This record gives sequence, structure tokens and C-alpha cells, in this order.
Amino acid sequence: GCTLDGRLYPFGQIERTENCFRCSCSPQSMSCCSLFHTPTGYDKENCKVVFNKKSCDYDVVNKYNPLVDCFVYSRV
Repeated sequence: GCTLDGRLYPFGQIERTENCFRCSCSPQSMSCCSLFHTPTGYDKENCKVVFNKKSCDYDVVNKYNPLVDCFVYSRV
């Protein structure tokens, strides 16, 4: 298998790792890509970005009241 972040994964396709990556594991190599997109366009003065491991995505919330979501108009 392949080791990523201290965890052993079997050869083949890994749909979702513990840290939100999709990987391909072979005896020669392991390649991964992220399952999330980073917010770039949002109100940076009043909002903050928090990674949500359960959904494998970033939540953008109000700095002063994290129960309020902020509008995101672009991600990369």
C-alpha cells in the first residue's frame, strides 16, 4: 500500500482520504488531488475561512458570529 500523513492506504483508487484528498496508489507511486476549493472572493474584512473536515470544504463565516455564513463569489 501507500502511506499518506502516517496512514496506510491499499493499492488502487482512494475516493477520500482522512484529509480530503482523492488518491491513486500503485507500487511505484501515489498521486493525489484535493476534494475542496479555496475561497478567494468574499468579504475579507468581516468574514473568515474555516476548513470543514466533515464536508471536505471551506466554510466562510462571519468573524463575529460564526453561525452566519458569508457570500463567496469565487473559489480556486
